[in-house]
Amino acid sequence: MRFKIYCAAILLGLSTLSCTDLNEELRSDLEETSTGNITPAGLLISAYSSLNGPYQHDNRWCLQQLSTDEAVAPTRGGDWDDNGTHRAIHLHTWNADNSYMSNTFGGLLTAVFQASNVLRYKPSPQQAAEARFVRALAMFDVLDLWGVVPYRENLDDFREFPKTLSTQEAIDFIIAEMTAIMNDLPASGPAYVANKNAARVLLMKVYLNKGTFLNRAAPKFDAADMSKVVSLANEITGYTISPKGKYFDNFAPDNNLISTENIFTLYNEEGVRGGGVDRAYWTVSHYNMTPGGWNGWAALSNLYNRFDAGDERRGIYYNYPADTTSNRTKGYGRQNVGLLEGQQYSWVTNKPLMARTPATQPLVFSKEVTIRTSGATLETAGIRAIKYPFDYASRGQKNNDWVVYRYSDVLLMKAEAILRGGTPGSASDALTIVNSIRTNRGVANLPALTLDVLLEERSRELYWEGWRRQDLIRFGQFLKPGQIRTTESDPIRLVYAIPSQQISVNENLDQNPGY
Repeated sequence: MRFKIYCAAILLGLSTLSCTDLNEELRSDLEETSTGNITPAGLLISAYSSLNGPYQHDNRWCLQQLSTDEAVAPTRGGDWDDNGTHRAIHLHTWNADNSYMSNTFGGLLTAVFQASNVLRYKPSPQQAAEARFVRALAMFDVLDLWGVVPYRENLDDFREFPKTLSTQEAIDFIIAEMTAIMNDLPASGPAYVANKNAARVLLMKVYLNKGTFLNRAAPKFDAADMSKVVSLANEITGYTISPKGKYFDNFAPDNNLISTENIFTLYNEEGVRGGGVDRAYWTVSHYNMTPGGWNGWAALSNLYNRFDAGDERRGIYYNYPADTTSNRTKGYGRQNVGLLEGQQYSWVTNKPLMARTPATQPLVFSKEVTIRTSGATLETAGIRAIKYPFDYASRGQKNNDWVVYRYSDVLLMKAEAILRGGTPGSASDALTIVNSIRTNRGVANLPALTLDVLLEERSRELYWEGWRRQDLIRFGQFLKPGQIRTTESDPIRLVYAIPSQQISVNENLDQNPGY
């Protein structure tokens, strides 16, 4: 017993020490009032910063995306093997020792602790509300990924083990928290500060997925819950879908200024604070691209094939000020965002790029990809997805704020809730909502809308943003065979295995069934 308490304290201490320094400043009213002292403002900055690990350092993203029909991290010869960590996620063969599960679980619980810690230091009502939002957001992700949520109410006595909230208890807790803090959150402001609309989106996510979380194998959708989703969506105002040609404004280095859709984001600013958003580029780009990356993850061709040829979401040349390459300054106009497929060209010389080994092989990203690649396809297998335009103007930390919630997701959730029985609204209204988004993406209207069609549209609009696994489970599609994983998965895979080290230090935490 004493050993478990000692280990738990060490794990929590290590997690806390990894958070961002309290002296960093936010581009808002969150500046510390007394440098070097513990203040609610400084602790709130740390609470926001604690989300960087699970969100921007691949962890949550890998669990939500590499397990689906959108993305894969193939082992390339001897590279990207990592003891099979990536392969296990895509093939649904993970166990309780998978590092991404451990990192994500620990990172999210660190965010829960950091947010709770703010409440111990007499924060203002708005500061407390923001901290409780951060805590609820992290708890929602734990609930989504593992089905239960460890929660420590008493931060003063670590001899007490965190209790484990059941699925229903966690749902009730998050709903109660968002209801309680709504009046104290700002109505508007920068997207990297929690506001009323961010809380409404989180509530929408809870109500839309409530029946799924309670019964993942056979989700049920209560009409009253769906109506709450519709009602909350109608309360979210002040945003518009990006106009044609501006889809990637939402992910650009200056997206905090130019996006018309972003509701909640994670702050990044060179020389100030943030971290990890540039990994969205490094993990997919080839060594010979500008700049060279790590040549890893790939998008699957069934994602690429969902798009019409004129759909800007699939990929365009995006003209943005932080692009200092000749692609912009000399007007080459080569595709630099979206899904990169086929022959790739230098954004410096405009000449066709070649592979590294062998250097005589053209760099042609292929639709074909296997879970292990070698030989001639070692470097070229797989389409590459660049959602965040690279910030060339920055020497270090990139300035693209990480997108958590967007207005297009709000509208798609509203359309889905209507199709599932939510009111007010009709199937015709849901179709109009979806087509309003498609029009701004440069593609033709859909003639009709079913749930299956809506699932495909969510993939087109939100690909690689960390929602695909949740969507597939809600639509009953997650366990089905895919492009690489050709067999039906066991229903135990509808939740992840709770990391072994977490169970070893918390006697109130039990392993999920089947693991």
